[in-house]
Amino acid sequence: MDRQEIIAELKDIIGDYLKIQRLDLVDLILRHEGRDLIVRILVDRPEGGITLDECFGLNVQISNLLDEKDILQTRYILEVASPGLDRPLKTKNDFSRCVDKKARFFLNEPVNGKIEFEGVINKVENDSVYIGNNNEIIEIPLTKINKAKQVIE
Repeated sequence: MDRQEIIAELKDIIGDYLKIQRLDLVDLILRHEGRDLIVRILVDRPEGGITLDECFGLNVQISNLLDEKDILQTRYILEVASPGLDRPLKTKNDFSRCVDKKARFFLNEPVNGKIEFEGVINKVENDSVYIGNNNEIIEIPLTKINKAKQVIE
């Protein structure tokens, strides 16, 4: 199995487990740091907010799940954490959770001649995010968003 297939399988298994727990998989990062393989999982509630104790419990439960499935077939270090206030926005649900909040967008294709925007998310509809920027509403298709984060003021 190549790296992308492993990541996809991990996302499926962990995402399904978290859904049962009524939690969201925000992000999964698989990378080597020195000789160690790090599996970093960012988890949150749909309405936001997860405690350190919950992350600890999930670390134990997910570790057991991964050991049972034996997908990685090597030693790894599992880290389960909250995405924090400046969490990356990736999915339609992430953007919906941030309606009426300011966000910064970095695009992989220009919209209205620009590849970077900052504005208040007005709505999320039909696979697009609509932001208020300088007294105008700009539609940004989700497929054109390379990276986005909520702006914390």
